[in-house]
Amino acid sequence: MENKKEVINLKEMEQESELIRRCIEAACRSKESVEKWRRQRRSLERLPSHLSQALLRNLLRRRLLFPSLLEVFKHSAEEIDLRGENYVDEEWMAYLGAFRYLRTLNLANCHRINNSAIWSLVGMTSLKELDLSRCMKVSDAGVRHIISISTLDKLWISETGVTANGVALLSSLKDLSVLDLGGLPVTDTALNSLQVLTKLQYLDLWGSKISNKGAFVLQSFPKLSFLNLAWTNVTSFPNLPSLECLNMSNCAIDSILEGGGDKSPFLKLVFSGATFASEAEAFLHIKTSSLSYLDVSKSSLDQFGFLADMKMLEHLDLNSSTFGDGSVEMIVCIGSGLKNLNLSRTKVSSVGIGILAGQVPKLEILSLSQTSIDDVALSYIGLMPSLKVVDLSNTNIKGFILQPGNDSHKDSTLTVLQSLNYLESLNLEHTQVRDPDLYPLSSCKELSHLSLRCVSLTDATLHHLSSLPKLTTLQVRDAVLTTSGLDAFSPPKTLRLLDLMGCWLLTEDAISLFLKKHPQVEIRHEVIQNLSAEQQIISSSPSSSQQFSKISRWNKKQEKSPMPEFLVDQRLKYSKEELLALQFSPLSLIYPHKSASVSPNLQ
Repeated sequence: MENKKEVINLKEMEQESELIRRCIEAACRSKESVEKWRRQRRSLERLPSHLSQALLRNLLRRRLLFPSLLEVFKHSAEEIDLRGENYVDEEWMAYLGAFRYLRTLNLANCHRINNSAIWSLVGMTSLKELDLSRCMKVSDAGVRHIISISTLDKLWISETGVTANGVALLSSLKDLSVLDLGGLPVTDTALNSLQVLTKLQYLDLWGSKISNKGAFVLQSFPKLSFLNLAWTNVTSFPNLPSLECLNMSNCAIDSILEGGGDKSPFLKLVFSGATFASEAEAFLHIKTSSLSYLDVSKSSLDQFGFLADMKMLEHLDLNSSTFGDGSVEMIVCIGSGLKNLNLSRTKVSSVGIGILAGQVPKLEILSLSQTSIDDVALSYIGLMPSLKVVDLSNTNIKGFILQPGNDSHKDSTLTVLQSLNYLESLNLEHTQVRDPDLYPLSSCKELSHLSLRCVSLTDATLHHLSSLPKLTTLQVRDAVLTTSGLDAFSPPKTLRLLDLMGCWLLTEDAISLFLKKHPQVEIRHEVIQNLSAEQQIISSSPSSSQQFSKISRWNKKQEKSPMPEFLVDQRLKYSKEELLALQFSPLSLIYPHKSASVSPNLQ
């Protein structure tokens, strides 16, 4: 009986949630609908916080939120995220400053925010988190307004106009636990003035001017667990027992955490692009047994024996390093718990992937872009049962292997991916895969993201992929798709994004017709340049004529601008008569190598 009650309660909650969602969507349908409920101001002031947040998000997404409308939320909203909204200015801030229960305010990348706008926040008593990242007009004068908010717990002011003098003023915010000063000219003196912030747990100083001398001040932060010193001149600093995450990307490292006391129980280390004075001592003073995340991409390391001791490692990034087949055994030593492995732009070949086969049972993400692997590697990848994301772009993958002694018979290699029951994302951009080779992917029922980019792909590719039941994002770039092929394409019901950039035979009319038939799909193509799905809705819309006119105006502008290079290169391969024939005739399932027979598993 109790289980039945739980099931009934769960269904009731789902029905209630769906009802709330529909109500919010109805409230945000148009300016007229907004004006109707705006008059019911008193009821909105009693709106629960989570519903207030949902309503605000929908209004923002539909561009229906304006400054005076904020007033109806001032007694209910606790979190407001306006990041990237360039229309937010002093008028908006005047209303936000009156919010009585506002705890979190995100204004990152709001380029109109200046010192005068920040003044509206002076003296707020509930605000705990403030993000002003990349608000370039905020300077030291703005910091003087910020320090009046004594309740602040988290502050982000990276890449603003704040100087070292402004940073020193932050010493009055004694409760800060998170402080992001990335990209600011923080000096040793300025950092020294922050020693009183003993509650700091997160400190970001990338691109600052601190030196090894200033780094010793870091010992004054007993709770510091995250530290970012990327792009600084720091080459060494003392032991910090509480430190768990360290980023020293693009630094010249002499020594890390030298000194007495217990070694830091690191969970995450990022040394991307770093150079090491002594590779033998790179991890000498670091407790690596608890390390779960390591990024040494683009670093100067060329010996990888240290990996054998990192038994708890889950994320390993070796991108653009000298790592090769000879070091793969080091990964085998720690492979039992590995979930994310990036070997892109390394010297690993199909031989190295063969060594990994069967040794990484929990691996979920594998990146092999720009390596020398070929189709032989696919048979080994098929033995990694937990894979969800696979990047094979810019490799020698063809999708088939010729049988020895029989050059006319091909065995499909992508068929092995059907054994990956959890595969969600696959990148085959800039490989040699052609239409028939992609047919086995139609059986990858969990596939939701697929990226293809090849001038040899035609309409047949769309046909093969139309049966994928969970496909949400499909990229088929630079392909020879025709208007007839796009018209015949029946996308999966789940598809939300179709990227056809570089498919130069497609016309504006063909894309408009597709959008009319499938308004839930957002298309990316040169003729519409990243218009949102909502802006592309053409069917039964009062503004449909406006959408057509916008697209037409954009095309007229494009006629005057230089043609993209890839368009010129591809069209030069055809005569005028061939182009016309291609544009209006579907390129069906014809395989370029007509004489080649296809093995049964491709049918």
